[in-house]
Amino acid sequence: MIERILFVAVLGIAVYLIRKRVMQISSNIRIGKAQALQPSPQRWRNVLLVAFGQSKMFKRPIPAVLHFIIYAGFLIINLEVLEFVLDGLLGTHRLFAPYLGALYPVLMNFFELLAVGVLTACVVFLIRRNVVRLPRFQSPELTKWPRLDANIILLTEIVLMLAILKMNAADQILQSRNSHYTPTGSLFFSGLLIPFYKGFSTSFLVFVERACWWFHIIGILAFAVYVTYSKHLHIFLAFPNTYFARTAPVGQLTNMPVVTREVKSMLGLPPDSDVPPGEAGRFGAKDINDLSRHVLLSAYSCTECGRCTSECPANQTGKKLSPRKIMMDVRDRMEDVGSQLAAGKPGLDDGKSLLNDYITREEINACTSCNACVEACPVLINPLDVIIELRRYVAMEESGSPAAWNMMFQNIETNFAPWKFPASDRAAWTQG
Repeated sequence: MIERILFVAVLGIAVYLIRKRVMQISSNIRIGKAQALQPSPQRWRNVLLVAFGQSKMFKRPIPAVLHFIIYAGFLIINLEVLEFVLDGLLGTHRLFAPYLGALYPVLMNFFELLAVGVLTACVVFLIRRNVVRLPRFQSPELTKWPRLDANIILLTEIVLMLAILKMNAADQILQSRNSHYTPTGSLFFSGLLIPFYKGFSTSFLVFVERACWWFHIIGILAFAVYVTYSKHLHIFLAFPNTYFARTAPVGQLTNMPVVTREVKSMLGLPPDSDVPPGEAGRFGAKDINDLSRHVLLSAYSCTECGRCTSECPANQTGKKLSPRKIMMDVRDRMEDVGSQLAAGKPGLDDGKSLLNDYITREEINACTSCNACVEACPVLINPLDVIIELRRYVAMEESGSPAAWNMMFQNIETNFAPWKFPASDRAAWTQG
């Protein structure tokens, strides 16, 4: 009974902390502008193929296979965690075993196979990050905390998988010594540890089994709380992010509705029915409240994998632009503003803004709008949305675009081309 009460207390604390953090994240995302959503079957295809099926990951097969093993292990091994939770609440031991009969050892062997696969994949990922030191994991924006965050998650996964194998090994020996332990049949991978534990006393094995059980369930709950503060929040947010992602062609920029309405009015064209009249407000974006809620959701969904930055031609030529940093900066600004608002402090009025204090003009001006980062992202994040909105603000609110750009804008306005000659001379280069 004491063990059950303790378990309920631990579970309740974890649920409370997770709920509190989820509410904070939701509040931070709502700082952004609401955006109309056009229903489309493509949205559900994105969820199934990109988020659930991880189709875009397989553009790089080796890390994709390793990541898929961890992903499958996370989903399927959690079925065993369900048994852990029910055992903790009801005071039972291996609750599902009597009901599943001969299927139970088959499932347990499959779970252990996945556990070994997850353990192996995590070791490989640790080596890639810390020994091989892949360039995309060494970028300047990956400061001490982001690198530590990735290692903490990988090491936690390894320790949790080892705990399962050690628990099952001790449990199998106890089954032959004590009728209280439900028979599970032969388990291959944990069975390899049995010779190591066989010489220990029954009381010590009971301690090992219970300690590993508690360590695993507390570890899972602590992991669930930690993930809400980590880049690994994408485990959950990849699904809504792919659903809300743009379904328009990748290279199609979204026009500002208020500008479109004014241009059509000047040309004598009827306005779009879905564009409401009203004040123009701010052109582009200076801070996170000028961005859409989907963009802010995307910032929390960022995996920090660096595929976007590794594909960025501006970054490859030594410029300061890193699409990954753009999304990390949006998230950092959200966290700063959200924590201030929660503490009754100024929030958005703290004298800072996303533009200039987090993202520099040099970064956004380096972007070629090629969409390489958008194509590379495995969860359909669009850093270009942020860059374009910031550039619109600089150009339309501050007239702060580079001089060469302003000349190009003027030429387009007067000559309908970026060059300083009339449209009638556009084909002159063909002469002679």
